[in-house]
Amino acid sequence: MSYAPWCRYGSPGRPDGEQLVLFCIVGFTGTMSCKAGQRHHPLRIRQPRLSETLPGLGRPPLVFNVALSPPDLLSWRAPPSGIPGVWVFDSGRSGPEIVIMAMVHGNEYAGGWALENLRRGAPVLSSGRLTLILANLEAFDRFDAANPVMSRHVDEDLNRLWHNTRLNSREHSSELERARKIQPYIARADLLLDLHSTLWPSEPLFIAPPRQRSTELACALAGGKELPQMVLTDLGHHSGSRLIEHAHFMSPGGTGRSCLLEAGPHWEPSTVTVMESAIARLLAEAETIHLRGQATEESRQTEMAVVTDNIIARNADFSFVRPWEGGAMIPKAGTPLAHDGHDLICTPYDECLLIMPNLRPRRGQLAVRLARRTAALFRS
Repeated sequence: MSYAPWCRYGSPGRPDGEQLVLFCIVGFTGTMSCKAGQRHHPLRIRQPRLSETLPGLGRPPLVFNVALSPPDLLSWRAPPSGIPGVWVFDSGRSGPEIVIMAMVHGNEYAGGWALENLRRGAPVLSSGRLTLILANLEAFDRFDAANPVMSRHVDEDLNRLWHNTRLNSREHSSELERARKIQPYIARADLLLDLHSTLWPSEPLFIAPPRQRSTELACALAGGKELPQMVLTDLGHHSGSRLIEHAHFMSPGGTGRSCLLEAGPHWEPSTVTVMESAIARLLAEAETIHLRGQATEESRQTEMAVVTDNIIARNADFSFVRPWEGGAMIPKAGTPLAHDGHDLICTPYDECLLIMPNLRPRRGQLAVRLARRTAALFRS
């Protein structure tokens, strides 16, 4: 028995980009049996307008503790590469092309700290080439601790435009121009690690696109000490392709591997520590991961999960019934999660994982992803 690639099924009942993914098992007879999480409960239940049960928590205020100050990134403004925000370290010997990206979003500058600390240490490679990229310095320059969420981007989200239809279009924006400038470094990467952090409380985790080679990279990193054990394969974002979904990493016949690390809260020093541990693991194991798809030393067993649903806020008054934290596991199907207009959102199956809830989603935004654990490595 072999696992087929993930299949995306749409239906009239899932507007606004909300998706259900069915993971299918292909038998020897050639017939297909879909195991769609074996749902025990509807995801959405329409309620009467006047309901006094399970009120939402409301929309929490945008008040955040900025415990991590912005880094000094002067050395990144005019580096030897000639491209602002790009430093290249070449061993002079044949080996893997490693790219580590940070600050795709300007207010996620924990990654700036991690890469600046690495740059100052002048990394020495045994083989290959290392490229460090701080992606959105222009948005970072607009950061204001009094309103820290407003410097995520300048014109548009830099992590939603990595499909060739956008990159090769005639459109223009600050982020598109930046993506086009750094794309040559992405296109040559054998191993890419994209460093991110979270606005709302969430357990750190690795995210890999739906390609076996990238899942192997994420699992190899997650096997290291003091690193997140969870590796998630998700559905991407309905609003556009992320960096880890660039064609170089998604091509069925390609060799490029990519993964994303959500390392912790935006403005906490502990997030920098997690990122630095992941970087150290990648640099130590790069040759083996590149050639064999695994690390030489697995100190811990990884946990794998697949996203089954993207819950999109259909109404401006979307609110969770409690301030859920990312990584929470809900034991029972049918547990209320949120209100969305007249709809009550419930867990569709037992042991449902909540992935990075957005406690203040706008209409049309991703509010939360639902996932379930799996023992199988994603194959494609």
